[in-house]
Amino acid sequence: MTTLPELKRRAIVLIVDDEPEILVALTDLLEDSYQVYTASSGQQGLAILAQQPDVAVIISDQRMPNMTGDAFLAQARHISSAGAILLTGYADITAVEAALNRGQISFFAYKPWDGETLLSMVGQAARRYELEKELDCEQRLLRSLLDNLPFGLAFKDEQGRFIRINAQMAKQLGHSVQDCLGKKEDELVDGDRLASLDEAKPVLSGGGRDQQVLKLSTPSGQVRWHDLTRIRLGNGNDGEEVPRASSDLVDYSIVIDRDVTDLLNLEQRLRQAQKMQAIGTLAGGIAHDFNNLLTAIMGSLELVQDLEPPQQPSVVRLYGNAMEAARRGSVLTQKLLDFSRPRHLSCQQVDVVALLRDLEGFMMHGKVPQDLQDALGADSLEAAGRISGVQFNLPDEALPVVWTDAIQLELAVFNLCVNAQDAQPDDGAISVSVRKSARLLGRTSSGVPGDAWVVVQVLDTGVGMTEEMQARIFDPFFTTKDMGQGTGMGLSMIYGFINHCGGEVRVDSVPGGGTSIELWLPAMAANTNHPIMQQGVTPLPQKPRPALPDLQAGNVILVVDDEPGVRAVTAGFLRRAGYDVVEASSGQDSLAIVEKNPAIALVVMDVMMPGMNGNEAARRIQQQRPHLPVLFVTGYTDLGLLPTGVTVLHKPYTRDALLADVRAMLAA
Repeated sequence: MTTLPELKRRAIVLIVDDEPEILVALTDLLEDSYQVYTASSGQQGLAILAQQPDVAVIISDQRMPNMTGDAFLAQARHISSAGAILLTGYADITAVEAALNRGQISFFAYKPWDGETLLSMVGQAARRYELEKELDCEQRLLRSLLDNLPFGLAFKDEQGRFIRINAQMAKQLGHSVQDCLGKKEDELVDGDRLASLDEAKPVLSGGGRDQQVLKLSTPSGQVRWHDLTRIRLGNGNDGEEVPRASSDLVDYSIVIDRDVTDLLNLEQRLRQAQKMQAIGTLAGGIAHDFNNLLTAIMGSLELVQDLEPPQQPSVVRLYGNAMEAARRGSVLTQKLLDFSRPRHLSCQQVDVVALLRDLEGFMMHGKVPQDLQDALGADSLEAAGRISGVQFNLPDEALPVVWTDAIQLELAVFNLCVNAQDAQPDDGAISVSVRKSARLLGRTSSGVPGDAWVVVQVLDTGVGMTEEMQARIFDPFFTTKDMGQGTGMGLSMIYGFINHCGGEVRVDSVPGGGTSIELWLPAMAANTNHPIMQQGVTPLPQKPRPALPDLQAGNVILVVDDEPGVRAVTAGFLRRAGYDVVEASSGQDSLAIVEKNPAIALVVMDVMMPGMNGNEAARRIQQQRPHLPVLFVTGYTDLGLLPTGVTVLHKPYTRDALLADVRAMLAA
């Protein structure tokens, strides 16, 4: 018995014959295995094919009125790829030849037919139809894949001519797909691409794989990086020789061209972010230690001034120099802390276009808003008159709001314009623009801010920067200016500010070609909470201070600090003000002192201490004395260890700042 090919589903068979008895007989033979349609004429059969395009097999009689079987099958070929079987009751070889040539029949059989033989013919024809459909589907899928790959892909024959190539590869070669087909690669490329091909030929001649990363220029002059891979199919992946196939594909080769510029930029930004995080951590730790030192220095100088004020003019001058140097060190240390973790951010929903339009108005008149004057200081105000010619290119349409600190954003744009002016040759141009971008490489869209971005760009036509300079411009204390003309903290603080607003800073510059610095800020819908706000970037709310009474002696204050110099200065300030002071060098020691001394009216607690930190110590103290106030002092920016609503005094602090907080808390 003949075994029929296994089909995935019941195939459709169309039987065309003008004799009803033949239609019935063939239907009885096939209907157990196939879905059967019948037609009594060629015209009717064509109508059924038009309505049922998935017919797998056509069985047609040859001698029929109006339209013979070979003529019917010839017309059927225009609308169907079904396998065809011709039935004939006569030894009409001419009709069979016509059916083979025009109707592309798979088989023919004489009437009366043998049932098993005809079933075998139908099964084979149906299986061939299914395989052709699968092959056609695979070809369509592969063609779609080839055309929609995000990189260039091409296949070459044994002569090195392109036989398949997608539009992306053709674009990389600078030609159309049709112009590339049938041509060799060295006929289409020149320069670095041709040199890379020549380098790859010795490797490919042995059936190997060649991979190169090339720096290429587009027709517009833009530099792009390409990962170019060539593979000859002569070897398998493990290097063993592949048996020659009947199609001789072992002599064919594949070319893959990936534009990896964005990936390299993303990798560079990732390395930059990791480096800046490490520098920020280091800067925060250094600043904390320096703040302790500066507190001890400045406090000691103030206490010396109280004990025995200098009389000689030279001593007074030296004393003033020391205090001024300490204050400048304090400002610089604060900049390090703000780079590490900004504490002075007052974030809110900001309309960037409106903000820049206001800034444009001030800069056109060579003025600086008062809030920027307070942030810039007197040394930077002279820059305002030099940047009145900055061109603002602002859109008329509204852009999404962003969650940021308006003053810090203004300050960032202002400083970038000043830096651009310093890097300008005569008559150079500086422009500020803002746009919306739907995508930032490396960020994922998950329904939170980041699905869209507002980008502020400061562009100049100045001297530009080398790649080495670009890699360091955000490092604290790195500057390209002359000695004494900059601290190297401006861009560092901008980086820290933008990073803590959930954004990113991008730099694009070439020597002699100007510089573009972009501030990417995540857009947000109006009246929505921003995750950054929930994470506590906004400053801790301070309790309102009541009117301060005069200093009164008799109050006992506990000073807790692990640094002996800082503890001595703080205690000295308080004793000179008339308070009784008890000292503790650790959080653990403070617990025992509070328990034994009920007269303690206030605790001045350092936050960062080894063993038990200030927050933990304060929490345990308030379990013993729930209403005992605690004034926290810290030389670090990160206030995440502290609960909201507490009073915080930042190191280095002066005597007046300390006493003001102490008096306010005792009065409360």
